[in-house]
Amino acid sequence: MHVYTTPLTTRFRGLDARDGVLLEGAAGWGEFSPFWDYDDAESAAWWSAAREAADLGWPAPVRTHVPVNVTVPATDPERARSIVLASGGCRTAKVKVAERGQSLAEEIARLEAVRDALGPGGRIRIDANGAWEVDEAVSRLVHLDRAAGGLEYVEQPCADVAGLAAVRRRTSVPVAADESVRRAEDPFEVVRQDAADIIVLKVQPLGGVRACLELAEQVGLPVVVSSALESSVGLAAGVALAAALPRLDHACGLATSQLLVQDTVDEPLLPVDGAIAVGRPVPSPASLEATDAARLAPEVARRWAERVTRVEALVASTAKTARDGGGAA
Repeated sequence: MHVYTTPLTTRFRGLDARDGVLLEGAAGWGEFSPFWDYDDAESAAWWSAAREAADLGWPAPVRTHVPVNVTVPATDPERARSIVLASGGCRTAKVKVAERGQSLAEEIARLEAVRDALGPGGRIRIDANGAWEVDEAVSRLVHLDRAAGGLEYVEQPCADVAGLAAVRRRTSVPVAADESVRRAEDPFEVVRQDAADIIVLKVQPLGGVRACLELAEQVGLPVVVSSALESSVGLAAGVALAAALPRLDHACGLATSQLLVQDTVDEPLLPVDGAIAVGRPVPSPASLEATDAARLAPEVARRWAERVTRVEALVASTAKTARDGGGAA
């Protein structure tokens, strides 16, 4: 087990650094890196995804490359433009909006800068992370759609499924569901309420590549595979999912290793001509040393060791309860 830490190039999701745990098993390396606002019960799915990667590996791919978007944080227009231009040829940009303390005018300026950098043929999607109420979402989307020259979709404009459904009825901008799938007790509520045009799947929060493939088949909506801001070890699981999907109609949000100052591998999963080649980078002794939290941030390493112990015990206890219950039945 290796605990890693690295600064971010740009503040993202309220974070200035990213950290997590890498596990090595018979099938290779896996990553366990739930954000700290996930409790142990929620983190259990992330543990299952890491163990799948390390112990089982992933299904065979049906494509050799995965188209990806560049992710633009809630930053100023010049920084947004430079991120797109340095994206490795990405023709789709996912732009963060609804940042606390920022105005609609700042969001418009950011989108205009991204459109300028992409040119008229590029696609722009925005992500509000559930921050808006319905009326605010509908009102803002009018202006943001215009500033972007047409939005591909808006991701999670409202926090709940009913809000997504209401926004979808009142706007022409397609709606994608993220948190309403990965943090929901019942991810199929999105389908029952006809609340989304697209679902966003993230491997770690949903318990692994196989779990995501099964969910995608059952939901029956177009899929965008996205990262949870992992290192390239974790991103490889997202790439494996995108590579194994029968259909892939949209660019995926898997180019986020660009946000890490130091990755956990020597050759990070980065886009070339707007796509990431399907593969599985392996940490080297040098890359592990460069990101070693035990050396760089001992307190971070200690917290992760304690968290792994708790979550592993919880997963084992839950599995035992399920076995005992099944035997009793």
